[in-house]
Amino acid sequence: MAERGVLLEGLRAYRLIAGMWVRSSMAYRTSFVVTVFGNLTVTALDFVGILLMFSQVDSLGGWSLPEVALLYGLSATSFGIADLVLGSMDVLGARMRDGSFDTLLVRPVPVLAQVGADRFALRRLGRITQGTVVLGWALVSVDVDWSVPKVLLVPVMVVSGAAIFSAVFVAGAAFQIYAQDAAEVQNAFTYGGTTLLQYPPSVFGKDLVRGVTFMLPLAFVNWVPAVYVLGRPYPVGLPGWAAFASPPVAVACCVLAGLAWRTGLRSYRSTGS
Repeated sequence: MAERGVLLEGLRAYRLIAGMWVRSSMAYRTSFVVTVFGNLTVTALDFVGILLMFSQVDSLGGWSLPEVALLYGLSATSFGIADLVLGSMDVLGARMRDGSFDTLLVRPVPVLAQVGADRFALRRLGRITQGTVVLGWALVSVDVDWSVPKVLLVPVMVVSGAAIFSAVFVAGAAFQIYAQDAAEVQNAFTYGGTTLLQYPPSVFGKDLVRGVTFMLPLAFVNWVPAVYVLGRPYPVGLPGWAAFASPPVAVACCVLAGLAWRTGLRSYRSTGS
């Protein structure tokens, strides 16, 4: 019951803090629209690069453009949701350096909710919108013999992928507490991870594929379930049920990230500033 109370309190605090930042950004409507459009345009350049690549080749690692677009759309949408919810976690190091992190610790509100909602930016909706558009086009264009399990697996991938990326954001923030910053290390696994997953696993070495399957299980965001949907073999041998393992993997990642966060908070030592 106590854990549930803390969770509800954290969600309420997150909603209030995020709402404050939303009202602040909406005070200047034109600026908000321009920033959202700019964010959408910048993120769209990633897929433009893929389109340019396919203007010169017929396939990438044996994957067609609609199949790669499916990977791209799943990765971009899942990451976009996590980035919208917890994308401000990378400022934790700066807060520790200037001493403002200590202020969060003395407030009667869960620290994770405060850090996660800090500078909540609706402009990040541009990434989600762009990823969803590409995903929709890919689902219509890809050559798949659709069945009920495959149809249901698509939204499951998006939700589970968002949870996995959120766990990586939280775990990265916990690492920043130990390292007294290291935001770029966190970005290597978050922004770098979503870029990696936008391309088929067949273009990477097996050691890398094993690493993002068994060590940092980003492959369960889209690679593993997507090969089932597309009827393709996975470079690393996995049992058939692994295609449906994204939800439990996401839960495990969130639990481990939560434990890492708690351990990091307990080990934190103030800068004294």
